[in-house]
Amino acid sequence: MGKFVISTRKNGEFQFNLKAVNGQVILTSEGYTTKAACENGIASVKKNAPDSAKFDKLTAKNGKFYFNLKAGNGQIIGTSEMYASEAGRANGIKSVQENAPDASTEDTTA
Repeated sequence: MGKFVISTRKNGEFQFNLKAVNGQVILTSEGYTTKAACENGIASVKKNAPDSAKFDKLTAKNGKFYFNLKAGNGQIIGTSEMYASEAGRANGIKSVQENAPDASTEDTTA
C-alpha cells in the first residue's frame, strides 16, 4: 500500500506526494497555503483516483509523457512524473489507482 507524504515547500506552502510501495513518487500536488487544504487535496485524490475518466494523459514539449488527476470540478489535484513511454504513463496511472484509495498519510511538517 502506498502513502501520502505531506511536506513544506521552501516558500512555506504545503504539498503532498503519493508514493508507491517501493517509495517512488507517483503523484505530486500543487502548493497549498494551509495544511487543512493539503489534507483536503489528499481526500480528493483518494476519491477520484479510481475513476479512469479523471486522468488527463498529456505529452510535454520535450516528448515525455505525464498525466494530471482532476477533481470533479475539473481542478488539477495531482501531476505525475515524466515518463519515457506511453506504457510507463499507463503504469503510473494504474499505480495511482491501486495505491491512492487506501494509502496512509505521513505528515513530515509536524
